[in-house]
Amino acid sequence: ICQQVCKHLQEEVAEKERKEEDLKRRTGRSESELETLKTLLSQTEEEVVMLKQERELMVVSHQTRTEQLQEALRQKMRSEETWREKLEMDLAKGEARQKEAILKVKEEARVELDLERQKQQELITKYQRDHEELQKKIPGLISSATKSLRMETEILEKKLQDAQMKLAEKDGDKEKEIQSLKRLISELEFQLTMEKNNNESFLDKLRKEMKHKSDELEKLTQERTQLIHSLSQVQEE
Repeated sequence: ICQQVCKHLQEEVAEKERKEEDLKRRTGRSESELETLKTLLSQTEEEVVMLKQERELMVVSHQTRTEQLQEALRQKMRSEETWREKLEMDLAKGEARQKEAILKVKEEARVELDLERQKQQELITKYQRDHEELQKKIPGLISSATKSLRMETEILEKKLQDAQMKLAEKDGDKEKEIQSLKRLISELEFQLTMEKNNNESFLDKLRKEMKHKSDELEKLTQERTQLIHSLSQVQEE
C-alpha cells in the first residue's frame, strides 16, 4: 500500500512538474506577448504624438494659408476701392468738363450778344437783322450742347453700370472662393477628428487587451504559486 501511495504521489509530483513547466511556458509566452504589447503601445503612442504634431502643423499651415488668402482678398478689395475711387474721379471730371462746356457755351453766347449789342449801337438796322440771326443760332447751339452733354452723360452712366456689374461679379467670385476654403477646412478638421477617434479607439482596445493579459498573467502566477505550494506539500509527504 505504501508503494502504491508513493507511486501515486510520484505521479502527482510528475504531473505537477509537467503543469509547472507548462505554466512556465505559458508565463513566458504571456510575458513575451506583454512585452510585444508594450512595444506596440509605445509605437502607437509615438504615432499619436506624431499625428498630433502633424495636425498642429496642418492647422498652422491652414491658418497661414487662410491668412494669406484673406490678405490677398483685402489687397484685391483695396485695389477695387482704388479703381472705384478713380472711376468716381473720372465721373467728377466728366461732370466738371460738362459744366465747363456749358459755361463756355454760355460765355460764347454772352460774347456774341455783347458784340451784337456793340454792332447795334453802330447800326440799328443791322442790329435788328443780326439779332434775328443770333436768335436763330442760340437754339441750335443750346440744342447741340444739350445733345452732347446728354450723350456724354449716357456714356458715363453706361461705364458706371459696367463697373458696378464687374464689382458685383468679383464679389461673387470672392464669396465662392471663401466658401470653398471654409468647406475644405471643415473637411480637414473632420478627417483629423476621425483619425483622433480611431487612434483613441485603438488605444482603448490595446489597453483592454493589456489588462486582460495582465489578469491572465496574474492568474497564472497565482496558479504557479499554488502548484509550487502543493508540490512542496507532496514532496514533504
